[in-house]
Amino acid sequence: MTLEEKIGQMTQIEREVSNSSVIQRYHIGSILSGGGSVPAPKATPELWDNMIDDFQRAALNTRLGIPLLYGIDAVHGNNNVYRATIFPHNVGLGATRDPILVEKIGAATALEVRATGIQYAFAPCVAVCRDPRWGRCYESYSEDPEVVRTMTTIIDGLQGRAPAGWKGPYVQNSNKVAACAKHFVGDGGTRKGINENDTVISYDGLVSIHMRPYFDAITKGVSSIMASYSSWNGVKMHANRFLLTDVLKGQLGFKGFIISDWQGIDSITSPPDANYTFSILASIHAGIDMVMVPYMYEQFISNLTYEVKSGNIPMSRIDDAVARILLVKFETGLFEHPYANKELKSFIGQQAHRSLAREAVRKSLVLLKNGKNGGSQLLPLNRDAKKVLVVGAHANDIGLQCGGWTISWHGKAGNTTPGTTILEGIKEAIGDSSEIVYAARPDRDFAKGRGFEYAIVVIGESPYSETQGDNQNLTIPSQGIEILENTCRAVKCLVILISGRPLVVEPYLQYMDAFISAWLPGTEGNGIADVVFGDYDFVGKLPRTWFRSVAQLPLNIGDKHYDPLFPFGFGLKMGFEKQK
Repeated sequence: MTLEEKIGQMTQIEREVSNSSVIQRYHIGSILSGGGSVPAPKATPELWDNMIDDFQRAALNTRLGIPLLYGIDAVHGNNNVYRATIFPHNVGLGATRDPILVEKIGAATALEVRATGIQYAFAPCVAVCRDPRWGRCYESYSEDPEVVRTMTTIIDGLQGRAPAGWKGPYVQNSNKVAACAKHFVGDGGTRKGINENDTVISYDGLVSIHMRPYFDAITKGVSSIMASYSSWNGVKMHANRFLLTDVLKGQLGFKGFIISDWQGIDSITSPPDANYTFSILASIHAGIDMVMVPYMYEQFISNLTYEVKSGNIPMSRIDDAVARILLVKFETGLFEHPYANKELKSFIGQQAHRSLAREAVRKSLVLLKNGKNGGSQLLPLNRDAKKVLVVGAHANDIGLQCGGWTISWHGKAGNTTPGTTILEGIKEAIGDSSEIVYAARPDRDFAKGRGFEYAIVVIGESPYSETQGDNQNLTIPSQGIEILENTCRAVKCLVILISGRPLVVEPYLQYMDAFISAWLPGTEGNGIADVVFGDYDFVGKLPRTWFRSVAQLPLNIGDKHYDPLFPFGFGLKMGFEKQK
């Protein structure tokens, strides 16, 4: 391989700047879709397949014919893709405590990713979120590294189970994808939960809390590991040779490739891009193998080429990076099967996957209260009630119940992709003779004196991702509080909170007859009705400590002064015979 061909393999660029001439001129090795980057709005699997096959055809027509590796953020299903099954976000899966379920979700996600011609998923996030103020906390399975470790079975689903004693990346067949454990390391431990901030902790603490899930990921043959934007004790992870090379590649024996995050090397300097040449030198020396450029590929390739030719970066470092990337491409079966398998398109949003997602929703629900002031339980709800009130925009909005990383990067309100809203699930479950009244934003006296047997109040956060989701207050949005207080003062009420993390609820518990944390359940909102009407009991347990006030944060199980509203692992059951 020429130097140009090697550096091309180390370069990952965005779909938007990719075309046949760019791929062939620069020997590009990898392309990605960033959050919301799609070939067209509501693009079909055929459109995805054709786009990626066109890119692949260009790569195969280069001198060496090395196939492209195409990556996407499939973090709760193939979530960029219209009609894909959207599973609960990781915080909800952590509440299930069900590694086998999570492995099945990984397998379903792999099929839906492959159905669009994509071979590489930037998942799973194995962060151990220690502060819910972090805008990515819902991408973390738990504050407890042991829970996160058990959830790495999703890698077995995404890639296939590696044989006993396997060393190195493993992808079972062309129905599986190369996975990416992220973000190495300490992303969930930053000060005040600020995204991309500094994780101040001893090395022993870093290993025992934040590094542990990576031991399991490597044992399972994870293909790649993504470096974190964050710093450890003031040193940017993208420039941390000790952790990336000495520890991850050396002590832990990781044989796959390390990929940067989106413009991750740019952020080595402050402000970003202050010295791009330095950022390239620092990141490649540190052990980054593939750089998610994603736009300035000409500058990246030119600068890296110059640094190698000048002797500032040894060819051995380049060869190590390229060997790791090619190993994953071979293991993923790209040389044998470079093009999309058109026969897989029926897997997008198929009923079996939606049923699996519905099961995940049921198992992720955590019952935090059932009965007011020593009175009788409200749950399970009477499905034959004559008149039922459902309030809150979150009850009838796919975008709100899915959260961030859904169709677009941050997600947004609206029925952005097919699914079943919580309200639709309630309507399916309730008796034929029952009347349901729905109001997204009821006025103050809407619930009074109208003969409702009970109300279902569905409120929560608006969608967000990454830094946009950083929140130092963690309060329920004010309109939700008004709906809760006005409704629950007038009629018995079940409150369902749709959120990526615990929020301040202690002042409002007194008004609630029952309270459920539903996290961010995804497209299959009928899983909630399955439980609240008594077809299934609650099995979910808190994956995170539920704090009383933000003044307590960070607050995690095992802390010396531990006085939560609801402790880690809490979760009630209704305790009943299954309703017929």
